[in-house]
Amino acid sequence: MRDFATSDSPRVQAQLDRLGALSVPDGRFGLETIRALLARLDDPHLRLPPVFHVAGTNGKGSTCAFLRAMLEAEGYKVHATISPHLVRYNERIRLAGQLIDDDRLADLLAEVLDLGDDLNPSFFEVTIAAAFAEFARVPADVCVVEVGLGGRFDATNALEQPAVCGIAALGLDHERFLLAPEEDVPTVPLERIAFEKAGIAKPGVQLVTQQYDLGMTKAVLDQAMRAGARPALRGLDWFAEVGTEIAYRDKHGELILPLPALTGPHQADNAALAVAMIRHQNALAVSEAAIRTGLASARWPARLQRLSVGPLVGNREVWLDGGHNPSAGAALAQHFQGQRFHLIIGMLANKDPAALTGPLAANAASIAAVPVPTHEWHPAEAFGPNAVAFPDVPSALAAVPQDGLPVLIAGSLYLAGEVLRLNGELPD
Repeated sequence: MRDFATSDSPRVQAQLDRLGALSVPDGRFGLETIRALLARLDDPHLRLPPVFHVAGTNGKGSTCAFLRAMLEAEGYKVHATISPHLVRYNERIRLAGQLIDDDRLADLLAEVLDLGDDLNPSFFEVTIAAAFAEFARVPADVCVVEVGLGGRFDATNALEQPAVCGIAALGLDHERFLLAPEEDVPTVPLERIAFEKAGIAKPGVQLVTQQYDLGMTKAVLDQAMRAGARPALRGLDWFAEVGTEIAYRDKHGELILPLPALTGPHQADNAALAVAMIRHQNALAVSEAAIRTGLASARWPARLQRLSVGPLVGNREVWLDGGHNPSAGAALAQHFQGQRFHLIIGMLANKDPAALTGPLAANAASIAAVPVPTHEWHPAEAFGPNAVAFPDVPSALAAVPQDGLPVLIAGSLYLAGEVLRLNGELPD
């Protein structure tokens, strides 16, 4: 599957067309290509400000959003790279708090693509090389780097000495890549996922994790031991009880923190991981006041986001979520527990429809199936006998009865990006 991208800037689009023409590295695992590309850029990954490196199946993006908000609340200038983008490719490269502008992006991509032309890099390898190159050139105090896929062989894992590493919630996703047959790796699927994510562990660096079952925890600890990392496990090295507030404690003491502004009970767990990462690193001082401000100010589009009044949704109560795996389905079901809603769903053909329809169908007053633009998608029948096909989200939304029930649009971050574009809510 390719990461498609478009731009209103002709100069940027010319480079995005080059990116889109890159081959997909099916069957190629390893960091050799990204390291070779970075070497041609004078190894920018070795000249970055302190890096917060975050992996996970669900919640890694939200954890990055909390980290950025907390660090910025302390007054630090923060570089950040996330994936995928929702509307504009520029979202993948944030420089000292601001999305990279079109002119600089066009020049940067051209530079990296020209230098790596004979290496056959992937879309994501070019993106990470470009981000790291610019992070080394533009002054800032800290970098927040989100893993793209897995961890062990992810392009971001070219990093050699981050300030701290974190692993968010774990679950099944990207099985084709992360469960590919290999010797001397765990054979239980979730333990293999944990093994891959914990591949970001680095010598002497704290590896801060959520709480997992025994087998997954062992896989994480095995990777930490191989790397010489210093694990900091939730439930052993740090604790967070979530109720009407977050009661956090570790060896440094206790914090009683407000619940975050991001919607959903799972976001308190993501916020707690961000707090733990901040408190298990020594590169930057971050006050309790900045942590509190970051909890209130963090934004992360398309993760249980209530859409604003706009050209697509009008005045309706419409929620948007890009989750597409069983963990995401469980989180959505928990949010809408006991509440009826209309579901508009679009999922990539390589995802499991039951991941969402299983936990959500009982509360869905109707199910409308839509395509995911520029991708292969599941037809309506994949979502059950009552699902009705529509050509796009506007037509599906127009068919929803005016019965006062909320609408949930879910199933794909690519679909979510299209919804944000149509409603005029561009991530900034």
